Amino acid sequence: MELLVAGENVEPVLLAEISTLRHPPRVIGVFRRSDLPSPTVLPDVGLALWHVGDPGNVGTLVRAADALGPAFVAMSAGSADPTGPKALRASMGALFRVPLCGFDDAPGRRIALVARGGRPLDELALSGPTTFVVGAEREGLPEEVLERCDERATIPLATDADSLNVAVAGAIALYELSRRRRATRN
Repeated sequence: MELLVAGENVEPVLLAEISTLRHPPRVIGVFRRSDLPSPTVLPDVGLALWHVGDPGNVGTLVRAADALGPAFVAMSAGSADPTGPKALRASMGALFRVPLCGFDDAPGRRIALVARGGRPLDELALSGPTTFVVGAEREGLPEEVLERCDERATIPLATDADSLNVAVAGAIALYELSRRRRATRN
């Protein structure tokens, strides 16, 4: 990675003082937000996060976009900071490969992932540029956001299950699209 430059040795006790982890890291990196990927041209697949407030979920969704993409992540105001320590840790460095953009800048057909009442995800036609829209952990997607989506999809669950974690739902949707695209190439 071209962003890396020569390092400096730091006493372990100093690293322990600045760490939020029980077992402090032996190496840290300091980056500027401007070092993150620029969304000059977004991939044709992505996730749009509406008020996803848990930084662990944000980081996990960025990691899923990297692993099951290439995909972008669009963020609304009110979502957790993807560069915060918990989100960055959950992304496992994927934040430096996944382009981020604003929620309203997400291109393509918008498919809202809803806990109930949508068409089963496996029955949806998934072709062309696609953005899966996921909502806040407790409230889901408000009606004004749902109205701006082209389709509502539900991931079928076991009878007694209530819902999925937002990061799991986003990852499943990306996987389903990725699986279908791989199948059409073979």
